[in-house]
Amino acid sequence: MKKLTTLLFAALIAVTLSMPAWSQSTTPPTPAQKRDQREDKREAQKDRKEDKKEAARKDRKEDRKEAKKDHREDKKEARKKKSAKK
Repeated sequence: MKKLTTLLFAALIAVTLSMPAWSQSTTPPTPAQKRDQREDKREAQKDRKEDKKEAARKDRKEDRKEAKKDHREDKKEARKKKSAKK
């Protein structure tokens, strides 16, 4: 029984230490796989750029709306001051 326990314990340790080696790929990626990875990377970069541009457009649009609103409020205040003077 002691030999069996020792054997099982040794096997468990061997398997545990071998796991990282089993998870690694032994063959390098093929040119087609590399090309696909590059294309995916480029598409992701394009998507990020488009997202940034869209966010910038939204910010500019909001800024314009705020500027118009401020301008209208300024006009109203100016009218009130004029009417108060009369």
